[in-house]
Parts: sequence; structure tokens; C-alpha cells
Amino acid sequence: MSSDGYRYGTHRFWEMLQGILFWCTLVLSISLSFFAPVWVIVFIIVFDLFWLFRVAYFVVHLFSAWREYRRTTATNWFAKLAGIQGTDRVHHVVFLPTYKEDADIIRSTLRSLRDCVFPNDRIFIVLAGEERDASRFRRNAELMRREFGHVFKRIIVTEHPVDLPDEIPGKGSNLHWAGRRVEEIFAAEYPELKDEDIVVSSFDVDTVVHPQYFAYLTYLYCTVPSPTRTSYQPVALFSNNIWTTPAPVRVAAFGTTFWILTELARPERLWTFSSHSMPWVMLKDVGFWQKDIVTEDSRIFMQAFIRYEGDYRVTPMFMPVSMDTVTGATYSQALVALYKQMRRWAWGVEHLPYMIEQFRKHPGIPGRLKFKYVFNHIEGMYTWAAAPLLIFILGWLPLKLASTEANALVQAAPFTLEWLMRLAMIGAFVSGTLSLTLLPPRPLSVRRWTWLVMIAQWALLPVTFILFGALPAIDAQTRLMVGKYLGFNVTAKSRKGT
Repeated sequence: MSSDGYRYGTHRFWEMLQGILFWCTLVLSISLSFFAPVWVIVFIIVFDLFWLFRVAYFVVHLFSAWREYRRTTATNWFAKLAGIQGTDRVHHVVFLPTYKEDADIIRSTLRSLRDCVFPNDRIFIVLAGEERDASRFRRNAELMRREFGHVFKRIIVTEHPVDLPDEIPGKGSNLHWAGRRVEEIFAAEYPELKDEDIVVSSFDVDTVVHPQYFAYLTYLYCTVPSPTRTSYQPVALFSNNIWTTPAPVRVAAFGTTFWILTELARPERLWTFSSHSMPWVMLKDVGFWQKDIVTEDSRIFMQAFIRYEGDYRVTPMFMPVSMDTVTGATYSQALVALYKQMRRWAWGVEHLPYMIEQFRKHPGIPGRLKFKYVFNHIEGMYTWAAAPLLIFILGWLPLKLASTEANALVQAAPFTLEWLMRLAMIGAFVSGTLSLTLLPPRPLSVRRWTWLVMIAQWALLPVTFILFGALPAIDAQTRLMVGKYLGFNVTAKSRKGT
């Protein structure tokens, strides 16, 4: 059971709602295409107009965020710290949960942390391993201590025991255990460190940070209002091995990055995602990460939002952290891994029953905030699952079934839908162009003509949108609807040829 009292299966209506909305849409769209195709055509045209508006909205925010990203990464944030009071007191704690990763993956992450312009003697590293992988983890931890033990303030090693009660094996339970151990170590050995002077970064173990990351994070922490009431979300680039992965994986990786960029441009609706940073004060107040869920990276934000009665937010960081795309021994295995990763992210649908339950228990949270987060969550998850099918598949079914003699609307619908989709593809063109500016240097092992593939791959967007967008979301929502709860799936890491 979670520390806040919610557990899977206790609020079945809210667990079922998202799946019910999707399946009702699907069944009604197909059924009415046979019995009332004109109604469905009207609905599809209206939906496509709505989607065109969203694409235009997406392009504007994406371009704005991209410009801010370019400006931020070109700034010397460490130099700016000289004029800011209190920056010399800030210490950083970097949690690196690891399970079955090779030493090279951990080493590359520690090298990027070492090479940051921020003083290494104010950075704690927490290698958080699993007893399930004890032999490999202990060997890797000892190796990292020998290579980097003199570099940072300290490398703390924790090992999450197996089969603890009320847990789901995975990243959340590992981080919960590691957080508790670090709390004990700080209380016993570093009493001079004040909680409000500690900033935590929870990184996937393959995360490679920008050299200015901690300088920029420190600058924000010392300049934003109420710095202990906000998390800090960077730009997640899935590009460490982008040159050597299959084209659908690359399109999905860039799609995720562009989604994050547009969310950073709208901080009023921003949640935390993947690798990000947060105040140590907040972590202690909420009791650390929940240990019985899959999507701990976004749940930790909502834990804080509820703990502080709505007085918590996410501050955008237009600074990159780079991680691996999913991979596999073969092309097909990489695609299967991509599907599982997207399904795990789509499992964020589990936040809805949690929000409903907690909002009911906390009347002090303003009603407008409750409505905003519930509506945005339902609408976002519904669109994720339904939009690709409505646009690319179901949109053409009523046109085939309606009599072309019916009325002018039916006759004009194919032309109208075709032009709406052409205009909507502007988003793909902008995404493809901007993706070239986010690529890391091409490895020598990759042929020069791969640049052409990087451009041509965006023709796969409609297929990727369905196979690795809609279907994983439908899978996740249906599983939650029927009570078949998802466990944590570990993404395989590989840097061959990079």
C-alpha cells in the first residue's frame, strides 16, 4: 500500500474511466459509420479541425521552446553564479538507480557529471542498485568508487533488498529505499548541511548531462520564488545512441523530446518526466518516491502538489539531459522494446484515480486547480489513444459507407479531410527540420548518407503515431480498465557504434 493510502483496485470506476472513454469512441465510430455515416463524417471533420488547431498550437510552442533552448545552452551559467547570493552553499545529490547495466553505461554518466563546470566537491553521487542483481552491481560500484571516488564529494552506494512488503520491483521502490538511506547518512555524517541547501536530481543511469546543467540548476534554485516549492524539468533528449537505432525508434524519441519542449513552453500544465531535479526538502516532506507504482517520475510531482495543498509547480529548464533510445539485439527486438517503453509511459493513466482520491481528501486545494489537472490528464490520455485512429483509419470508414448521392457534405468530405491532413503535416515538417539541430555528432562508424535517412524517416510518422503511440496507450488504458496492472519494465541500454 502507498504511504498515502491509495492502492490499485480501490477506485475501480476511475481506473476504468479512461479505457471506457476510448472503447466507447471506437465502438460508436464503427457502429455509426454503418447506420449514420453522415453524423460520423461531421464528427471527423470537427475533430480534424480541432487537431489542426492543436498542430498549429504545437508548432508555435515548439519553435518558441527551441529558441529558448538554444539561448539557454549558449549561456555561461557558471559565470552568472558569481553575482548570486547563496550559490556557494548549494549541494547536489544525484540518484542513479541501476539494474543490470554494464559498467560502461555508468562510467559515461559519471564522466559527464565530472566534466560539469559546477564544483565536483559539492556533488554527491548515489549509486542505487538492486539485490536482484547484487553480483554485477557490487562489482560495478567498486569499480566506480576506484575511478571516481576522489572526484566527487562522496559516492554513496545503496542496495535495495528483494521482496520487501508493499512494493513493486522497479525504479520507484529502489529510489524510495535509497532516499531513506541517504537521509540517514546525512543526519549522521553531514549535520552541517541544511536541507534547504540540497537539490536532488533523479537521473536514469544512462543520463549524460550538459556541462552547464548544475550551474543553471543552481542559478534557478537561488533566483526563482519559493525554490523549495518547485521541481525543475530539463529537456530530455534520447540521443546517446540515436545514430544506430531503427528509424521508428528515432522518430518516437524525437517525438517525445518535442512533446517535452512544448510542455516546457506551458509551465502551468507541466509535470515532471524522466530525469529531472527537485528540492531535498520536498522529498523528505512527502516521504520520498512511492514504492508501489510504475510512473514514479511524474507521480513525485503530484505527491508534492497534494502535500503542499496545490502550492507546488514545475520550473522549466531549457537545458538538455541526454539518454539512450531503446535498443535490442535485432531490429524487431528494438521495436518491441520501444512498444514496451511507450506502454510504460502511457501507464501514467494510473494517476487519475490517485488524483481523484487525494483531491477529495484535500479540500484546501483550489477547485480550479483540481479541475485543471483532472481535465488535462483525461483529455491528454484520451487524445493519445484515440486521435491517431480517428485521423488515419476511422476517418475514412464512413466515407466508404455513405452514399455519394447523400448530400454535398459527403461529396466534399474527402477533399476537406485531405487538405486538413496536409495542413496538419506541417507539424511533421517542422519536427523533422528541428530534429537535425538536436542530433549529436555523427559517429565515424556511421556512414555519411545516414543524414538522408534522418530526413526521410519522418515519412514514417503516421505509422509510428499509431503503432508506437496509440496502441501502447490503448494497451495501458485497457489493462487498467480490466484490472490487469502493469509492472515495471527496464529499458535495455546499449552504446554500440556510438
